[in-house]
Amino acid sequence: MTSEDGTMVRKVDTSLTGAAGEHLVLSRLLSRGFLAAQAPRGTRKADILVNFLDGGEPCLIQVKSRQYGSDGGWHMGEKHESQVDKDLFFCFVDFQPHNPTVHVIPAQVVAETVRVDHEIWLSTPGKRGQAHNPTKFRRLRPNPYGKAENWMDEYLENWDQIRLLSLQPSTSSE
Repeated sequence: MTSEDGTMVRKVDTSLTGAAGEHLVLSRLLSRGFLAAQAPRGTRKADILVNFLDGGEPCLIQVKSRQYGSDGGWHMGEKHESQVDKDLFFCFVDFQPHNPTVHVIPAQVVAETVRVDHEIWLSTPGKRGQAHNPTKFRRLRPNPYGKAENWMDEYLENWDQIRLLSLQPSTSSE
């Protein structure tokens, strides 16, 4: 496999790609002054937990990482269409460029994008005119059906939306 500049790139084990993505996101959060920690393995919906020392609502982050692929997208599932919690964010890590990028996207936006993209894909004939078969697999792509080109740009390294959540008063009892 070669990179855009023609240098050879070794394919990294996908479990290492996932761990690297989680550590990258954790590093970016901590360097911006967020109190963040990895969630215990197997925790439902969250890879990283974020809390705020000055109050405000804590939030959950699910990290999706990629190192290559023709559509530039990330693996998702049917379950992601229903994850719309206001305190849940997805961080989409792309290791394909020399300098990895992170798109920070609220769960509600991810759910709607994945749902609409899949619905349109199902209703569009395949390469030979056949109907697409329903599947539990989904993709979050930079250019999905139903979204404007470059729709992800506003979420590139957009950590401020997490900080804005911290400004909302906490609903938990002290």
